[in-house]
Amino acid sequence: MKALIIDNASGTPVMVPGTHDKPEPKPDELLVKVEATALNRADLLQKSGNYPVPEGASPILGLEMAGIVEEAGSEAHHFKAGNHVIGLLPGGGYAEYCVIRDDHAMAKPPSLSFEEAAAIPEVFLTAFQGLFWLGELFEDETVLIHAGASGVGSAAIQLAAQTSGTTIFTTAGTEAKLELCESLGADLAINYKEKDFADIIEDGNASSSVDVILDFVGAPYWHQNIRLLAMDGRLVHLGLLGGVQTDNLDLGKILKKRLTIRGSTLRNRTDEYKALLTKEFSDHFLENFEDGTLRPVIDSMYEWEEAEEAHQRMKHNENAGKIVLTGM
Repeated sequence: MKALIIDNASGTPVMVPGTHDKPEPKPDELLVKVEATALNRADLLQKSGNYPVPEGASPILGLEMAGIVEEAGSEAHHFKAGNHVIGLLPGGGYAEYCVIRDDHAMAKPPSLSFEEAAAIPEVFLTAFQGLFWLGELFEDETVLIHAGASGVGSAAIQLAAQTSGTTIFTTAGTEAKLELCESLGADLAINYKEKDFADIIEDGNASSSVDVILDFVGAPYWHQNIRLLAMDGRLVHLGLLGGVQTDNLDLGKILKKRLTIRGSTLRNRTDEYKALLTKEFSDHFLENFEDGTLRPVIDSMYEWEEAEEAHQRMKHNENAGKIVLTGM
């Protein structure tokens, strides 16, 4: 089958079109003809050798897809050949075909194209996990979502906006990205390059007023995050793009405010965890893509042979929303 391969011949890894063995579905899996996939930061890390492939996963990049079921295993009971599906993958999305556990797949929203639907699984499941499973967001609480114009950030803003009474703060680095965040439901979008987000939030609110923070940046935001968190606040780290080491760590503030600090990746979670996460998200939110209250935010689309160009766009933080590959 056609697949995108990492070429290290020049000393710098690049994505090139190639071929790979077509996967064989296990009894509880679906063989899917991939119509579209989408980029994630983990793809860049794996490409550079900094994100080991989980045991048993495909070595091919690609953590999500939208496609058509070609074959269903004997123990697959949710979908059958011909069904249009989307889903989270442990790898293998950058290819003509992939396999996915039957209970990890979701029905593609009928009103969306394959390219639009491919932008749903990774970011919305990650945002759902971060906000509700780890952040335990309740009604009438305040949430701060960093990198609001990223794929996960844009999904998290929309999911938080579906929770009654939620006040949503977010950060982004350009005016266009701030406008995008506000269009998705953010009450206040702050340009972190021009202003101290903690000062801006505190100017209009009581000090220590944020209940949940989703952070993809890490060390540079640590002190401001702790300062903003309310009593019993929850800080959820889903990425560490800005670094992992912070100075002058004051554990007393964590104790005094009874803070909960959690970190998570999704790729190395168990199959059972992913199946339950997929089911709960589907039950609560999948139909919202039909009525338009949720939507995948697409930055750009590339033909699959242009994957390296797409990777460079993400590497240089030029995207607002998801970058999609199509034409497999």
